[in-house]
Amino acid sequence: MTAYDESNVFARILRGEIPSRPVHEDEHSLAFPDINPLGPTHILVIPKGRYVSFEDFAEKASEAEIVGFVRAIAATAKKAGLTQADGGQGFRLVANAGPAAHQEVPHLHMHLLGGGDLGPVGAQKPRDKA
Repeated sequence: MTAYDESNVFARILRGEIPSRPVHEDEHSLAFPDINPLGPTHILVIPKGRYVSFEDFAEKASEAEIVGFVRAIAATAKKAGLTQADGGQGFRLVANAGPAAHQEVPHLHMHLLGGGDLGPVGAQKPRDKA
């Protein structure tokens, strides 16, 4: 597993070195719009702890951090008007982990996408099995 890099962009946002426009913030998490949105709504939700990936988070985070992060994702979706219970059309969550998944920032982050038809998951062609 890759070591946590204190100079990654999300660590710098958490330290206040790079400004963000918080959509949601609490003790354990921060959510803000992605600067390169892939849909009408594209928000990143990050834990405030030093976790490289979902695997790292699941292994090392406290129960309070895990519960807080999950609840922050749900609260962010609600605030963004994406939840069906609040009249939204729904949303998609994506977490890339590792180089093959094209994880660009070595800090766990969930992509919260919504605000319109996102198309089916798996629209990519599967690779041929050798």
